[in-house]
Amino acid sequence: MRRSNRRPTAFVTLATNHGSMLVNRHDYHILPDGRGAYGVGHQLLGASCFDQGEVDFAVQMLDARRKNFGDGVVGIDCGANIGVHTIEWAQHMHGWGSVIAFEAQERIFYALAGNITMNNCFNARALWAAVGQEAGSIRVPIPNYFQPGSFGSLEIRKTARTEFIGQQIDYSEDKMQLTQMIAIDDLQLKRVDFVKIDIEAMEMDALMGGKKTIYECKPQLLIERIKTNEGDILKFVQDAGYKTFPMGGNLLAIHSSDPVSAQIKVS
Repeated sequence: MRRSNRRPTAFVTLATNHGSMLVNRHDYHILPDGRGAYGVGHQLLGASCFDQGEVDFAVQMLDARRKNFGDGVVGIDCGANIGVHTIEWAQHMHGWGSVIAFEAQERIFYALAGNITMNNCFNARALWAAVGQEAGSIRVPIPNYFQPGSFGSLEIRKTARTEFIGQQIDYSEDKMQLTQMIAIDDLQLKRVDFVKIDIEAMEMDALMGGKKTIYECKPQLLIERIKTNEGDILKFVQDAGYKTFPMGGNLLAIHSSDPVSAQIKVS
């Protein structure tokens, strides 16, 4: 017997420039006064791609690591969302590199894992976890995925400056979901080449939790600087021997021993 109960739809399958992807059709925040809208889903639904310039740049950095250090390149995507960077990196590095992707929101993680599978990215691994300073757990707020909101802008920790993502978020402890937290150092990787850190004001936590890996592997770092004290980021990476380059809302950090540090030009 056919079921008659009706259910709302949030995630849809979309053909994008990055491949077929599961996308939440409500993933957008319309700004007031006609100032536009933003969100991963908003870009994918409206333009078939997400931050293509940033994605292409990351792929070029991975190519450079292969050229300078050989096959076996490892990229870490902290705050992978539904996996645009993860999929692009994995597809590009087929046969010579791999990707580890972190996503803290459970429902977004499911889409990430599905997108990795749909695009046959067998060199990518998704982890449902927040990236932090140490191993443990953290409570993650749960937005309403059936209402408009820029879900990738969700901040795990509420502060006086927490961004409004298009809907009110309940930060009551009993309304949040206990989620695993992992430090990059916990992965105990012998090689790391490129790390993207876009985790909504927890960037310094990720850096501190990856200090040993960063000092030993000297990966290239692409760090969002919009919601984190940029001075803290600069001090950390410069103390570790990195040169820094502003790149829009991100800070690019390349270790002085990396040949790319003398070649890169970022406007």
